[in-house]
Amino acid sequence: MVDVTIVKEGEQPEDKPIIKRKGRKDVPEHKKQLVKRLVELIDRNNIIGIVNMENLPAKQLNNMRAQLRGRVTLLMTKKRFIKLALEQSKKENIKELEEYIKGMPALLFTNENPFALFKLIKQNKSTAPIKPGQRAPKDIVVSAGPTSFSPGPIIGELGSFRIKAGIEAGKVVIKEDAVVAKEGDVVNDKLAGLLTRLGIEPMEVGLDLVAVYEKGSILTKEVLDIDEEAYLEDIRRAAGEALSLTMFAAIPLKENIELLLSKAHNDAYTIAREADILTSETVKEKLAEAEAQMRALKTRIPDAPKEPVREGAGGEEEVGSGESKKDEESTGGEDNKDDDKKEERGSKAEEAKEGIREEGKSEAGPELREDTSAETK
Repeated sequence: MVDVTIVKEGEQPEDKPIIKRKGRKDVPEHKKQLVKRLVELIDRNNIIGIVNMENLPAKQLNNMRAQLRGRVTLLMTKKRFIKLALEQSKKENIKELEEYIKGMPALLFTNENPFALFKLIKQNKSTAPIKPGQRAPKDIVVSAGPTSFSPGPIIGELGSFRIKAGIEAGKVVIKEDAVVAKEGDVVNDKLAGLLTRLGIEPMEVGLDLVAVYEKGSILTKEVLDIDEEAYLEDIRRAAGEALSLTMFAAIPLKENIELLLSKAHNDAYTIAREADILTSETVKEKLAEAEAQMRALKTRIPDAPKEPVREGAGGEEEVGSGESKKDEESTGGEDNKDDDKKEERGSKAEEAKEGIREEGKSEAGPELREDTSAETK
């Protein structure tokens, strides 16, 4: 029996205790030993998990135990004993696991990686239809899309759960997604039957790892249930961004030192090229560039006339420039013209002299002509 004394506000309580419990005073030894064992397991293992074993068939439980044997210790007991063990443990923040105790709880002890453990448990789960009276393990959603139902009373049944439906091509079609039960809601027989007919199996048969304690932190199943591919992709992207940042800030590290040296070499080479600084690496390129410019310039200048070849005084060939040749030809032409004029004047003077001589001979007679002939000789 329990005696209760009510104390009104402002009044002082009496000296006798408010509540006096009567009944069995001693706790059975086997229960003490059970709590003590739980505390030892909690303190000895790095990972402590809360598992909900509600609606778990015995066959599935035996299969999981066989797979986890040697890696995990699974101990199922009453909620009260689990709470007592958590309160007596010396681990930091371990008492926070109490709020995750629900359904038919069990404690899981291991030193395995909690994410790998959750993945193993998840892989061994299977889906099953929900039964009337069972609680929804998560929000149950009826997705939009076609069904196999013909028009009839099914439209009214869907409407009773606020599921918008229509008829297309002679079949019932669900127009948009609808949440028919929230997590933790008890499913009645009508909804359970409808979900079964729609082929929706919201129940997961297997161990339900609700939360895990590791080094003072509580990891819920939402945290443990990760997409490994997406997680690895995030890590790769973060690593790439970090490497880009160290390259931009020129922070030498083991991972980027070769890239930094290569970048510095390329930058120095570019500066040497732009500033026309001759080095062992740029000289060949500069010479090739100069030769290319020379060839391009040559194509824009017309070909010069070929220079004549003439023999010198010693029989050697002499080559003059085109301009010298032109100068000589022009000068020689002018000299030839002057010589022709002089020869022409000289010939005219000779002709005049000869005419005078002839006239004198004819007038002087034979004697004069003979004297002239003798003089000429």
